[in-house]
Amino acid sequence: MEIVHTPVLLRECMEWLSPVGEAFEQSALMVDSTLGEGGHTEAFLSAFSALRVIGVDADGAIQSRARERLARFGERVRFYNGWFSDFYREFPADAERPHIVLFDLGISVYHYEKSGRGFSFRYDEPLDMRLDTGKGVSAADVVNDTREDVLADMLYAYSDEKYSRRIARAIVEARAGGRIASSKALAEVVWNAVPAAYRHGAIHPATRTFQALRIAVNGELERLPTALHDAFSVLQPGGKMGVITFHSLEDRIVKRYFRNLGQQCVCPPERAACACGGTPCANVLTRKPVEPSAREVRENPPSRSAKLRVIRKLRDATELHRAEYKGV
Repeated sequence: MEIVHTPVLLRECMEWLSPVGEAFEQSALMVDSTLGEGGHTEAFLSAFSALRVIGVDADGAIQSRARERLARFGERVRFYNGWFSDFYREFPADAERPHIVLFDLGISVYHYEKSGRGFSFRYDEPLDMRLDTGKGVSAADVVNDTREDVLADMLYAYSDEKYSRRIARAIVEARAGGRIASSKALAEVVWNAVPAAYRHGAIHPATRTFQALRIAVNGELERLPTALHDAFSVLQPGGKMGVITFHSLEDRIVKRYFRNLGQQCVCPPERAACACGGTPCANVLTRKPVEPSAREVRENPPSRSAKLRVIRKLRDATELHRAEYKGV
């Protein structure tokens, strides 16, 4: 089987999340919340012989590739096909709690190169972009059915696209002549909508538009805050949670949640009196995010914007915190 995705910050993840020397070393359970092709999980299982892993992924196609790749580890690895937000929300109260939780929030190179779902404007593919193709609306639905003002706001909010209004106007004009159904067709609309100078910058002018659509279609930012809290709630006290982000919006959510877990008081600010006991719920192990080395960026360019943040759980948080972050 051809593996097309190189796991990001792999060495750093294994250092910061290693079970070696921990009280749970001989019975460690890890949840890989974004399994993908299984690169991180394979490395952890190979390095730590007592480790067991639950691999979670919403995309059944890519998970089947991971199953094949990880088959040699037998019962040391189990699989959950579904969104990580659902996995942690539905986690059984009497189930074994994990000692390590990892989120790698980036999209696998597999999706750009092999999925055929229009994640990349390099290929002429159906404009879908769903990780779970059995649910929700496609990118084509969003492009063709969303009001111009809402579309413009989405492009700006999710990708900081400075020409969002021009692009949204061009999309609405183009779809009046027929449905925009392919990645190439959308990329061409964006190309023609922006100023000539913008077409020849460091990135393709459609890059931000495609990012915004992918985030919207898969509910990436909506899922993250409650998933972080639910994952933290499931995590064993003493365990570690690491999150790799790739753009500022998701990193801001992770940074804020981790920072609040590490504060002396983690009650919502509108609460008049402290109800959490005044002690932190977690120790923030990475005061600054861990970033890829220059060598990794050279050898694996998709890693260039990656940031890893890690915490160690001290105690359970309360339901107050889940409510605080539900609408971030």
